[in-house]
Amino acid sequence: GRRTRLLKGLPATSTVEENAAAGVSVYTFNVTVSPLSSEGVAISPTIVNSNPLTEAFDIESKGDLEYRVVTTGNPVLDYETMPKSFDLQIFVEDTTGRTDLNILTVQVTDKNERPVFRGNMAIQTVTIYVLEGTPPEFIYQVDAADPENAELKYSLLPAPVPFLVLESGAIFSTKEFDYEKDPHCYFLNITVTDPDGLKSTKAVNINIININDERPYFTTKQRIYRIPEEQSPGTIVANITAKDPDDEDFPSRLFYSIQSSHRYFSINPTTGVLQVTGRIDRDALPLRLHPNISLIVRVEDSPSSGHASEMEITIIIDDINDNPPECNPSTFRREANENTTAGTFLLDLRNYCKDIDVDPSHNQFNFTGLSGFGSNNFALESTVSGRLVMTESIDLENPANLGVEVYSLTVRVQDIAYIIYIYIRIKPVNDFFPVFSNLSYVFNVPEITKVGSTIGRVNARDKDSSPSVITYSIVAGGGTRDYTNIFWISPTRGDVKILARLDYETTQKHILTVQASDQEKTATASVTVNVLEVNDEEPVCSPNFYSFQIPVSLAVGTNINGFRIECQDRDSDPRSFRYFINEGNVNNHFTFSPSAGSNTSRLILASRFDYESGLDTNWIYRLHVYITDDNLLSARDKTTRLIKTGTVTLSVRVIPNPTTVIAITPGFTVVTKRENLFSESAWYVPFVITLGSLLLLGLLGYLGFLLATWVRTRCPPAGKADGTPLIHITFCLSSQTMTKLNTAFDGEARDPVTGKMYEFNTQSGARRWKKSNEPLQPVPAVQVTSSATDDGGQGTDRAEAQSKKEPSQKRKELTAETKPAA
Repeated sequence: GRRTRLLKGLPATSTVEENAAAGVSVYTFNVTVSPLSSEGVAISPTIVNSNPLTEAFDIESKGDLEYRVVTTGNPVLDYETMPKSFDLQIFVEDTTGRTDLNILTVQVTDKNERPVFRGNMAIQTVTIYVLEGTPPEFIYQVDAADPENAELKYSLLPAPVPFLVLESGAIFSTKEFDYEKDPHCYFLNITVTDPDGLKSTKAVNINIININDERPYFTTKQRIYRIPEEQSPGTIVANITAKDPDDEDFPSRLFYSIQSSHRYFSINPTTGVLQVTGRIDRDALPLRLHPNISLIVRVEDSPSSGHASEMEITIIIDDINDNPPECNPSTFRREANENTTAGTFLLDLRNYCKDIDVDPSHNQFNFTGLSGFGSNNFALESTVSGRLVMTESIDLENPANLGVEVYSLTVRVQDIAYIIYIYIRIKPVNDFFPVFSNLSYVFNVPEITKVGSTIGRVNARDKDSSPSVITYSIVAGGGTRDYTNIFWISPTRGDVKILARLDYETTQKHILTVQASDQEKTATASVTVNVLEVNDEEPVCSPNFYSFQIPVSLAVGTNINGFRIECQDRDSDPRSFRYFINEGNVNNHFTFSPSAGSNTSRLILASRFDYESGLDTNWIYRLHVYITDDNLLSARDKTTRLIKTGTVTLSVRVIPNPTTVIAITPGFTVVTKRENLFSESAWYVPFVITLGSLLLLGLLGYLGFLLATWVRTRCPPAGKADGTPLIHITFCLSSQTMTKLNTAFDGEARDPVTGKMYEFNTQSGARRWKKSNEPLQPVPAVQVTSSATDDGGQGTDRAEAQSKKEPSQKRKELTAETKPAA
């Protein structure tokens, strides 16, 4: 009856547009205060509660007792996902203690929003790979959504590209791409538009992938080469070069060969260098007749089953003077008659000697150096002809003659000789695959492992005599919905690292395929990453913030405002929760029941408030509640295990009792505190507890039946009492019995508004105005008398014991003074 309308303009209804920024005005109202309130308001207008619960609104002062409700921007209002209306309870109190509470209804209105992309396009630039030579086809589906569920249309820029997008978001190629002629990359801007013209744009990167579809061609123009015979092995004849159109942006990797084996020449398979490998004798058959050698050189873009080209080159072998002249026979016997006249022809040496060099300039020789005993009797006509003739006649009978019958002559046949050298070189061949040390690897990794940590290593080796450098890569596996790949491997060392946080609750196992490559040959191994569960999730409770008011006379053990907290934890059992108030619980007035072992708990008043004696001074309690998930852990495990804590903030405002006497129906709440202690051997405890509970319930039920029967048969209907008590406190017992308590006033205080003194009962909170000459009553004993009623009549209370002993005159005074207050 003392409530006054302080909030002018409330209750009311207002609207606000969704996505409103912080500070947007929603509604303006005024506060009217009592003329006795010189200092305005004691508690400014405050949103004490909202339905549904939200922090999206706040109250700001505009001055001169004018206020406005504004948006906070946390959270941002969303018409599509949030409630469409909020009822805000606004409370105000002036300096005289007058209060007012009214409701402002805020309705959220819809606003057309831009479409949003979904899937990979929402978080990154999508890259699409298209093989060259692929005919026009569907290549990607763009996915977008409109917050208002409107129909969307898609378009792409720039227009002059060989792609098109349908209104459904499907991207198609419109031509067959040639990597060697067309651009290698296209950047498309995909635009999605709603019916009102709002647009969103994302980029799509399309890369054209080169395939081996072109034939290599020779860049060497020369087709005829000349070399002398008898070249040393390893002598370079020609450097054959070629190109592959497929390798325009990369170093060419072509392979050269000579069709059909050849005994004179070989070609380096990777460089194309043509070299001499065997002795070339121009003077021997078949080169003596055909000095030209034809070779078919082949170039391929892969060692086998690739594209190839061939060309013919001709090598002309030139003769050199590398053979000495030879004579057959080398010993000649001739007879001549004595007195043979001078100048007689004896022997033509040229008919018996020859030089096998083919080139005429290299097969010339001469005869010189005629010597020997008696050589003065003979001579050579010339060094070229080789004709041996007599210079004078020999007469055996002439004493001047030496008397020799046989002459030994020598003739030097002179030419040039050469030395031949042979060289052989060996090139190694890569003929072994890399081999992993294990066919599969298993790494066990806790889910809280730091990003960037090394979780294991793989190793592979190459058995070639000259081992190649091995590189490692992940070719499959390891991806999640949010990340393409959450693992990385060192290309040179084989160390496996994590790139994103692991989550046991999402994925317990990752299987990767790791490849080892020596640039030509590859091998793979399986890597299994087992994610080990760790208590890394904290309890999440609802509500996590709550504000309410309670009267100062609230009975101990009462569940405050019926408040219940519900908690969840993704990696902990509901029985592992433990609740305690860490801050704000001055004088320990509040507690939670149960305090452990359940995912739900209620806020209980643990002790009464005592403001009269000065023990309590706070009227507003801001409780910081901690919820831990360590209830099932032993004391030893709590020091070693990871424990997570959730928090809840509660605001409790204590409202002083009015000075009037209010009839109160007492009740009681059983406050239980439960704590689970883990023991592997205590299997019998649940069994014993269950059996005992069943027996106790049966006994209580039987006693209740006996009590109800006795009351019905033994208690007659009661008449009215002599006087009406000041306060009736009634509770039901088996739906039959009524209890009457006589109130004794054992405390007094001064009313802050009127200044008059009043008495109160510390147990029930009952009050009355105090007479100036009346002393404080002692606390009498309370006796309970049961009375029964039939189904159709009303039960009446009957005063017993101490209440009967009170004088009737005093009882009338109590009644007279209580009625005005009521």
